[in-house]
Amino acid sequence: MFSRLPCLLLACFLLLVGGCANLMSGVTSQLADDLAASILNSEDIDTVREGVPAYLLLIDSFLRGSPDSKDLLLAASNLNGAFSALVVDENRIKRFSDKSMRYVEQAACVSKSPLCDSRQQSYKDFEQIVSLLKINDVQVAYLLGVAWVGRLQANSDDWAVIAELSRAKRLMERVIELDENHENGGPHLYMGGMETLLPSSMGGKPEEGRVHFEKAIEINEAYLMTKVIYAQQYARLMFDQELHNRLLNEVLLAEPVVEGMTLTNLIAQERAKDLLASSKDYF
Repeated sequence: MFSRLPCLLLACFLLLVGGCANLMSGVTSQLADDLAASILNSEDIDTVREGVPAYLLLIDSFLRGSPDSKDLLLAASNLNGAFSALVVDENRIKRFSDKSMRYVEQAACVSKSPLCDSRQQSYKDFEQIVSLLKINDVQVAYLLGVAWVGRLQANSDDWAVIAELSRAKRLMERVIELDENHENGGPHLYMGGMETLLPSSMGGKPEEGRVHFEKAIEINEAYLMTKVIYAQQYARLMFDQELHNRLLNEVLLAEPVVEGMTLTNLIAQERAKDLLASSKDYF
């Protein structure tokens, strides 16, 4: 069910790394800012892939000294969730995704967010909590949604966990209602991914997903990963080869070197080549 999510989760991670730099800068001075900038602007994909675990350990070490820092907890949640999308061992994926969820839920409670312990509430109460969220709740709400889908992906064989998808979607919908431009349109990218996980015959809403993808592109067309996920999850789901190939060719023709997006764009172009190479066989 969630086999296509790793690319989406990695995209969200890369979209958020710059935010992590700002989250940590007050605690770790210039180090976190410089490290995150180096990752985002790197043109060496393999080195970054190998180096992400060290970055994760670094942030965990910061938390040892500041265990109740909301900013560090959010950064650690994001990075643990991202790393879970990069490993292949199922047990490790579950451990990292659980850690990601635990950190963001702890951050919600430390910051006295209305979302503290909201996952344990009935769905009716959860909906009420989410409906009352304000603009200053967006940061925690968005990262909780990101971690939540990581948890869903890691436990795709557990229907009790999968049943939480509706909560993750409602949470991201509220983020869009409050600030659709958050993290350069990330909430729309994320909703597009969730709405196109399944065909409409199985409860998916691919056309709503298409609208979200188009909005994410409108907000930030320089972020090439959006078009890749749009092609992979919507165009392939709908067997729209023309759209699929157009999106991917646009990615390949685009200039990947953009401040804060270079690494993501290079990964997007790498993935676009693979998807185009399999286009004839798929369609």
